[in-house]
Amino acid sequence: MEYFASITSSLASLGRSVIEPVQQMGKIAIFFFRAFIHIFSFPQQLSKIIEHVYFIGAKSVFVVCLTGAFTGMVLGLQGYYNLSKFGSEGALGAVVALTLIREMGPVMSAIMIISRAGSAMSAEIGIMRISEQIDALFTMDINPVRFLVTPRLIAALISFPILTALFDVIGIFGGYLTGSLMLGINSAIYYSRVNSSVLMEDVSGGFIKSIFFALFVITICCFQGYYTHTRKDGFGAKGVGLATTSAVVTSCVMVLIVDYVLTSFLL
Repeated sequence: MEYFASITSSLASLGRSVIEPVQQMGKIAIFFFRAFIHIFSFPQQLSKIIEHVYFIGAKSVFVVCLTGAFTGMVLGLQGYYNLSKFGSEGALGAVVALTLIREMGPVMSAIMIISRAGSAMSAEIGIMRISEQIDALFTMDINPVRFLVTPRLIAALISFPILTALFDVIGIFGGYLTGSLMLGINSAIYYSRVNSSVLMEDVSGGFIKSIFFALFVITICCFQGYYTHTRKDGFGAKGVGLATTSAVVTSCVMVLIVDYVLTSFLL
């Protein structure tokens, strides 16, 4: 009997380990659709949207520009020494531009936004949950998802593509600083290769990725904060801290997974 009991217990724990992540994904999907559907309901909270565009977008400009500049400089340095082995230094502009526009720009800008804004959103909503402010919204007959999440979702859909474009431009200029000013590649050749190699499909693909990243990042970060009170591993301030950590880690992992999936379709 003990043998069968241990087998049953093992199967039960295996079942829980499979069912719980599926339930979690279902809850996140429902949470997203609840927030997304209110994008098309009026009147919109214009002041809230502008506030979140400023927080997510404008206040992330510096870190995105700084990261973009050094990413472009590193790509220029690495690309030059690799291309020089084949006598193809003139193609550096194409390599830097395509790498940034197709992959590094959307991914790195999303990760920077997660680090700066996503963690703050999760913590803010988590504190609102444990201090019963979200319950107060219910009491006043205000939809908390529409009030808290939808404006952030709209703001992210505006901010992510703009920050991605900014990252790309600054990164290409960073590659120019390394390739042309430091390593001696002709600047006209560098920019002519950029111009000739980048197609509209590359640019639109990067923007498509940034839009998907915005949807996933905001949904995950807000979800973790919104359901802080249901966590089994911590309550109160500890729960908010764990929710914030989980939001950042999960969002970064999902950005990489979604990037792979989208790349497989866009190539």
